[in-house]
Amino acid sequence: LPRRRAGVRGARLGSGGVRCTRFGGRGAAGRPDRYDRPVTDAASAPHSPGKLKVLVYSDDARVREQVILALGRSVHPDLPELSYVEVATEPVVIQHLDAGGIDLAILDGEAVPAGGMGVAKQLKDEIYRCPPLLVLTGRPQDAWLATWSRADAAVPHPIDPIQLAEAVVGLLLPRVPAQA
Repeated sequence: LPRRRAGVRGARLGSGGVRCTRFGGRGAAGRPDRYDRPVTDAASAPHSPGKLKVLVYSDDARVREQVILALGRSVHPDLPELSYVEVATEPVVIQHLDAGGIDLAILDGEAVPAGGMGVAKQLKDEIYRCPPLLVLTGRPQDAWLATWSRADAAVPHPIDPIQLAEAVVGLLLPRVPAQA
């Protein structure tokens, strides 16, 4: 029997009801949901030791694109190449993080209907050994909300590529073993 997760409105894990074309899900009316998709094939493959997998959650495709363009494939010389998983809905975020293999999650605090700060708090409460979470806040003054959500870092909108890269490097560098 599938497990039930507390606090996820009775959702069943592994029920196949999550909308995602790469993972066999269907949207409303039985059509594949084109908004929950990995950017590369490496994102759907088992975790590769040569790449770091970054989940980018926002209901706005432009915000996801801005984050990916701001970070690029290589954000620091001491870090492996980054691969991205774009996600537009909260259930798919939970599915990916529960499955493991995600090294960092970037959550849009302005996403609708489930904002990134609420999702971050839920993930920290429910996912054992949750990867680092970075929340994109609506303004710099909202950093205290990111602290409440137990996010590991916060970067305000509009996205500053340098500030975002510094925050990502600060979260990922301690997780990567030193190379000899």
